[in-house]
Amino acid sequence: MNTQKNVTPLMEQYMQIKKNHSDSLLFFRMGDFYELFFEDA
Repeated sequence: MNTQKNVTPLMEQYMQIKKNHSDSLLFFRMGDFYELFFEDA
């Protein structure tokens, strides 16, 4: 499954979705804001 240590459930979800939609920007809502991670930022 996931071989990285200390990965939060949010990051696991992000990586799973991004794996299936690598050509799209993935916005995650965190409270009142939307965030982009890694190469999407």
